[in-house]
Amino acid sequence: MAPSSHHPSAVQRAPQQLRTPSNRKTIYDRNLNRSRTAELSRASFAYLFGEMVSYAQKRVTGIQDLERRLNEQGYPLGLRLLPLLLYREPPRASVRPNRILPLLQFIHGPLWRQLFSRTADAIEHSSSANNEYMISDNEPLVNQYISVPKEMSQLNCAAYVAGIIEGVCDGCGLKAAVSAHNGGTEMWPGKTVFLIRFEEGVVEREGLLDAKK
Repeated sequence: MAPSSHHPSAVQRAPQQLRTPSNRKTIYDRNLNRSRTAELSRASFAYLFGEMVSYAQKRVTGIQDLERRLNEQGYPLGLRLLPLLLYREPPRASVRPNRILPLLQFIHGPLWRQLFSRTADAIEHSSSANNEYMISDNEPLVNQYISVPKEMSQLNCAAYVAGIIEGVCDGCGLKAAVSAHNGGTEMWPGKTVFLIRFEEGVVEREGLLDAKK
C-alpha cells in the first residue's frame, strides 16, 4: 500500500486548569482572620531568613548595598500587610492612617504585633530634623539568628524590617525613607533604631492640617 501524502494534524493539548479541592473551595475562599494568631516556628523563621540574607548577599559591593537589597525585599511585604492588618482591625480602628502620629502608632502597635507578637519599644521625634522619627526595638528578632563577621560589624539585617515599614508608610500615602541603625547600649547591645525620614511634602501637609485646628 502506498503511503498516504496526507499528514496527520498536530495533537492539540487541552489548556491546563487550576486544580480545585473536592470541597470546591480555594485559598481565596479562606477567612482572612483564620490565621491571625498563627505563628511560624523560630527554627523555620531562622532558616528562611538566613537563606534570604544569603541570597541578598550575592553580587553586592558592600554593606550598604546588602542592606539596600534587604530593604527592597521587605518593601513589598509592607505594602501587602497594610490592607490585611486594616481588615483585621475592629471597625472603628480599620481606617488607613493619613497623619504621621497615627501611622507611627500603627507601626509601633498592630504591625509589630503581627510580625513579632509584641509592640516596639519606643517612638521618638528627632530633635534636629522635623521630618525624622525613630522607632526602637531592643531585641530585633531578625538579628538573633544571623552571625555577622567582624569585618561586617556595621551590618544590620533589620534593614529588611525597615523595608516593611517603608512599604506601610508609602501604602498610607505618607512617603518616607526608612533605614535600620545599630543603637546598642550596655543593657541592650542588640538594640536597633529605625529612622523614618518623611518627605518634606508630608511634613508640610501635616503643618497645614494642624493649622486648621
